[in-house]
Amino acid sequence: MESHLQLKFVTKQREYAVPDNPFSVLDSVSVKELNQLINSLLKDGREDKTDEEFDFLLLGELVRSSLADHLVSKNATSEALLEVEYFVKYPTPTPDDSLAHDDWVSGVNATKDWILSGCYDNTVHIWSIDGEHKLTIPGHSAPVKAVAWLKHADNESTFVSTSFDETAILWQWNQNTNAVDCIHVCKGHARSVDCVAVSPETHRFATGSYDQMLKIWSSDDVSEATGGDDDKKRFKTESLKTKIKTPLMTLSGHTDGVTGVQWIDTNEVVTCGLDCTLRIWDVELGGLKSQLNGSKAFLGIAYSPLSKLLVSGSSDRHVRLWDPRTKDGTLVKCVFSSHNLWITSLAWSPTDEHHFVSGSMDSIVKLWDTRSPKTPLFDISGHEDKIFSVDWSLKNYIISGGADNHVKLYKFEETRNSTGHGSQIDPMET
Repeated sequence: MESHLQLKFVTKQREYAVPDNPFSVLDSVSVKELNQLINSLLKDGREDKTDEEFDFLLLGELVRSSLADHLVSKNATSEALLEVEYFVKYPTPTPDDSLAHDDWVSGVNATKDWILSGCYDNTVHIWSIDGEHKLTIPGHSAPVKAVAWLKHADNESTFVSTSFDETAILWQWNQNTNAVDCIHVCKGHARSVDCVAVSPETHRFATGSYDQMLKIWSSDDVSEATGGDDDKKRFKTESLKTKIKTPLMTLSGHTDGVTGVQWIDTNEVVTCGLDCTLRIWDVELGGLKSQLNGSKAFLGIAYSPLSKLLVSGSSDRHVRLWDPRTKDGTLVKCVFSSHNLWITSLAWSPTDEHHFVSGSMDSIVKLWDTRSPKTPLFDISGHEDKIFSVDWSLKNYIISGGADNHVKLYKFEETRNSTGHGSQIDPMET
């Protein structure tokens, strides 16, 4: 039997504010009817006003069912006055570009106007955000596993790549001459170097390997050498023996391969591994700070400096949200279940503490809101094979790479749209 709820609607988007007096609403209504109500209040006799599409937050979670079912899922009473926060729905990520490679794309990272990609044909690539291919960089002797931008100064940028060849290489790119130099070959790992992360102050970077080790490296002694005009599309390899770099620190503790690494702050690093553990390290003191145990192998992690939370992806197809600061033992805050195969990579929004993306071997990128654990905001399709890497370094772009030999770019348009959450985006339709 239907009953009425007393709702008070609030919003932080002042242009969409409605009267703050309580409204009596049937408990059977869903998001569609709530949208109709808010839009009718906003029009207030103005038929020329365009409808917006809103999301509704009730008791800390986005409404995805009827209000009655939502209250049941939260074990909440329907007798009290309920406050419902609403806001314009997140814009739809739309296909923007597809960058072809000759083999699997295992790593992607963007900064400002540039994209790095690492490929299984042993090469690193630099692209413009507009899709122009700037450089193909040979240098590794085995497939490249991960890439990351380090520093930018005027027209010079440095970046790092890691590989199955057991090395990480530091590169310097001169944008004016479009030449890249191999600055240092970082040696010390005994197996494939699978992941890399740059410290917040960019003076150091961390690598994780199948040799079960975490290594910390300095990036402060990158030379000022730049490529010459006579060799614009190549890199310099002379005197590589003098370019060998050794780690500042090696941290052991994992009992299987390290598959993900992230900096939490200047002196804390978190890693995940195939040994089903997350480990937080103090890189100032050089030891293990804490350990979080999972039930399945971890394949990737991402840390948000905005929310101070971690998300992890596992071979059990679930994404888990962790709070490494919690002392009461309830470290897993939430579980997100929607992927059909292993989750390989994750990335947080650089501007919103609630949003992150996950990439999976099921060939789908999912955009999540931490307040909607049961349903992703969007399923982003387009890849035709396994996804190995996702990146959300630029607020308006989600970038992914996979076994279909492509990097996919999805852009957020500035204008709002009416596409519903959970809709699938197929670049072949655009």
